[in-house]
Order: sequence, then structure tokens, then C-alpha cells
Amino acid sequence: LRPEGAVPFDMVTECPVCHSAIERLPGEAVWRCTGGLFCRAQRVQSLIHAASRKALDIEGLGDKLAETLVEKELVKSLADLYRLRAESISALDRMGPKSAQNLINAIEKSKSAKLANFIFALGIRHVGETTARELAAHFGSIPALAQATTEELLKVDDVGPAIVESIT
Repeated sequence: LRPEGAVPFDMVTECPVCHSAIERLPGEAVWRCTGGLFCRAQRVQSLIHAASRKALDIEGLGDKLAETLVEKELVKSLADLYRLRAESISALDRMGPKSAQNLINAIEKSKSAKLANFIFALGIRHVGETTARELAAHFGSIPALAQATTEELLKVDDVGPAIVESIT
């Protein structure tokens, strides 16, 4: 049931957060915001995903803190996470000097994550844990993956045209 006065979903044409257009790709059931990391909600979810146990395993970086970091514009991309300093986050709600330093330590520790975990943390569409492991094993480094041709990518198990398009 929809709340009284709510617009039926099939009439929604833009993201309620960033007001970018929404789209449903052929063969997919869900509608998605086209705003990418311009969209605050997508930045938050990207950060939550990257910090998860199966990705970079950044202890202490949960949903609420991810929302706060994005809301306060301290993190606009995954790279910004690695520019944070304890001093800049210790004044945030529920974050004192000790908690801030623990988070910085956890972020620092994540720099030594396995390549497969890092690839998974990037949140490349259609690239799950298994595909991330296959890509890491096949290419061995981010530069090699970044320079891979379509033909080279298609040689990896479980990689098809949709995944190649997402990676490129």
C-alpha cells in the first residue's frame, strides 16, 4: 500500500535524493539512479560496500558513519577515505579522539587488502566476489586490469560482455 498522496512508482522519473533521471536497463527488474557518485545516496552505499568485511574490511566504518562522512563532505569518493585525518573526524558525532584514531588505523590496514578484495570494493557493476577473484588471479595488478583489452577481459572465467562494459 502506498501512503496517501504518494506518487505511484511507475510515475517516478527522477532520483528522490539527487534528482537525476532514473532508468531501467533492458532485461533488468530494478530502476536505478543515473547520477552515479554525484548522488549522495550512491556515495554512501559505495562507501558502505567498500568498507564491508568481504571488501576492504574497515572496522568501525558502518552505515551511520558513512552517512556522516558523506553528509559533511569529508568523503566524496573512495580515494577521499584515505585522505582522512584523525583530527578532521574526531569532532563528528559519536567520534572522539580514540575512535577517530582507531578508524584511521583500520583504514591504513585496509591498504594491504588482497587485490581481489580491492577489486570487489570498487563496486564495479556485475563484478561480485567470485569475478573479482578471477580478475585478480588473471591480471595480478590494477594497472594490468586497467590496461586490459576487451579480448583479454573475455578470456577470464565468468566474464562476459556486460562485465567487460562495466569494467571499461
